[in-house]
Amino acid sequence: MEAAQGINNECVFHTLREENLHRITEIMCFSLLSPVSSLCSRSQSRSYPTDRGETRKQPLQRAILSLYKVSITRYPKSAGLQSAACKECVRSVLDHLSGEPFQEFLNSMYFDRFLQWKWLERQPVTKNTFRQYRVLGKGGFGEVCACQVRATGKMYACKRLEKKRIKKRKGESMALNEKQILEKVNSQFVVNLAYAYETKDALCLVLTIMNGGDLKFHIYNMGNPGFEEERALFYAAEILCGLEDLHRENTVYRDLKPENILLDDYGHIRISDLGLAVKIPEGESIRGRVGTVGYMAPEVLNNQRYTLSPDYWGLGCLIYEMIAGQSPFRGRKEKVKREEVDRRVLETEEVYSHKFSEEAKSICKMLLTKDVKQRLGCQGEGATEVKRHPFFKSMNFKRLEAGMLDPPFVPDPRAVYCKDVLDIEQFSTVKGVNLDQTDDDFYSKFSTGSVSIPWQNEMIETECFKELNVFGPNGTISPDLNKSYPPEPPKKGLLQRIFKRQHQNNSKSSPNSKASLNHHLNSNHISVAQKFLFPLLVVLMESFGHSPMSDDGIADHMEEARF
Repeated sequence: MEAAQGINNECVFHTLREENLHRITEIMCFSLLSPVSSLCSRSQSRSYPTDRGETRKQPLQRAILSLYKVSITRYPKSAGLQSAACKECVRSVLDHLSGEPFQEFLNSMYFDRFLQWKWLERQPVTKNTFRQYRVLGKGGFGEVCACQVRATGKMYACKRLEKKRIKKRKGESMALNEKQILEKVNSQFVVNLAYAYETKDALCLVLTIMNGGDLKFHIYNMGNPGFEEERALFYAAEILCGLEDLHRENTVYRDLKPENILLDDYGHIRISDLGLAVKIPEGESIRGRVGTVGYMAPEVLNNQRYTLSPDYWGLGCLIYEMIAGQSPFRGRKEKVKREEVDRRVLETEEVYSHKFSEEAKSICKMLLTKDVKQRLGCQGEGATEVKRHPFFKSMNFKRLEAGMLDPPFVPDPRAVYCKDVLDIEQFSTVKGVNLDQTDDDFYSKFSTGSVSIPWQNEMIETECFKELNVFGPNGTISPDLNKSYPPEPPKKGLLQRIFKRQHQNNSKSSPNSKASLNHHLNSNHISVAQKFLFPLLVVLMESFGHSPMSDDGIADHMEEARF
């Protein structure tokens, strides 16, 4: 209990008992470099085996403890041993681990296994990597459908960006920008990119699947419009955490609206569709009149320069809409021109009904302040300012970020929270657009395969890592890691056996036929599928009583057909 309290108090370790301090340093050691943790995992004996059968004492834990006790004396307890001493300890641990322990790791069987996993992670990704399922919706450049990784069974959402549609709308930079931002942001409150690949007609982003529908559906299609304040508060807190993760990467989202907030199977939300997000250079500001009508901040409408401020305006719009059941500057189902909505954003004040508590009304007013300098979240501390508002007084953000809070609503697994397939509009065919070499250069930047952290999480969640990451008895080296162990010959399947038997029969009647067929099979312009079809066609013809053609004839016909 004391250890947990110490961790929650930002590394205030001086209140801990000696045995708890030992445990904390052990955890620090193991978490800093996961491959080394495999070497150090036998903490009771404080020793570990090498791949040569030797056993060495592990003095690292004792060294960290000594280092910690030295560093603690440099900072007065009145300062709480804040992060300064902790950072010094961590830095020294990293310096130590990067020396002899890391060199030992490089010479161990654990590093060889690590290389095997990295090789597997970097295998080419194509459409054949996945099974494709029903269409879930549509985006600006194509459809979004459910898909499943064949090897692991993991479900994802595949966002298809049609190549010709991208080129026609000059959306190359927008598509690549979204992909690169998704690749860098690893947040439980933002959809994660797991794979990026291309097909003949489309670029594909494989993302976290969110089966619970979007906030717009839940606000307007699940009874009376709007949510109870408790539910709105929970979603607002998770959205704020997602924005904080994006802002930590100097990325402004710029398109916060109910349609872009998705629920997963458990009721947690993630921010999706980062097509309008942009990374802001350090110390600079940007200009751009982009977003959705009714949700764009005044500085965006006025084409002024800004940094992260539009996202806090969007958060205010979203909190208002979740509670009121309508957007702050347009009534539900009200037909009004874009110019009128923009005028209301710039000139009018929003109206608050009895649904708003004083805290909810206050945070909406402060987030929807038209003067950027006075807006909540834009006065130097970002998301921390917003978290301190009384509206969030009941929210424990540390527990929320740790996934320890239960959502107020859990989607029904039997329900479908999206449109029927027949109700989703189909894209028209793009005509008059030709793809060339410059497009291929862009596609190569986009199609980079798997993304490390989501791929590794997939291996763990589907238990592939548990099943495959095995070693020999008592921690000895396994045959697949033993470089002196002869590799097993590849197992021959049914088609290979049929192929071999057929050639043995043919060689008796025609000595030169086997060499002739092998020449065709080994030629560059015959595909693997064609090679397997040769013996199969022969066997089928014989089974129906037909006289098979010569091997040369089969090869010639296959070449003409160009299967």
